[in-house]
Amino acid sequence: MRVVDETDFGFGWVDESGSVPRTSHALVADGRVWVVDPVLVDGLEERLRALGEPAGVLVLLDRHRRDSDAVAGRLGVPVHETPFDGLPGTPFEIRRILRSRFWREVALWWPERRVLVFADALGTLGYMAAGGERLGVHPMLRPFPPRRALDGLEPEHVLVGHGEGVHGPEAATALADALAHARRRMATLVADGFRAGVRRLR
Repeated sequence: MRVVDETDFGFGWVDESGSVPRTSHALVADGRVWVVDPVLVDGLEERLRALGEPAGVLVLLDRHRRDSDAVAGRLGVPVHETPFDGLPGTPFEIRRILRSRFWREVALWWPERRVLVFADALGTLGYMAAGGERLGVHPMLRPFPPRRALDGLEPEHVLVGHGEGVHGPEAATALADALAHARRRMATLVADGFRAGVRRLR
């Protein structure tokens, strides 16, 4: 696995076997390990157990089940899919991103550590980040970015399901910037995608 987002509360790993890199995370709270949108890779179970006691697998987006069932089975823990009603007994808060027939997504907010975790709503890969954005809103959500769900949050760590996270003082600034300019930069995102497509054809 390619390890990313290593901190004192966990780590992330990237699966680059498909057309779009997929990032998963493990979060350690009070000695318990929560796994978010996992892709199963060699050596994962051993590394997760070394962090602490497995507590559960979280699926933040309905189409992000990935290898959640397989990982949960190996660890002997339940899967919590888009838990809109929250996660009682954990340090996490659930922020509702979108709840529709076609798209069900929540974000995970860990107030104590100021960690914000996304599945698809925001990311750092090129198809999301426009014109040099450090963090960008998903193209389908740019017309109506999830400002209300994220109002008042000032994270020190923003972890995403596609790409590497944003850490430190720039995390809150990158989040505010992405939400404030999501609509305005739609044209820039389209232009960036067109130029990238042209380069691939050369």
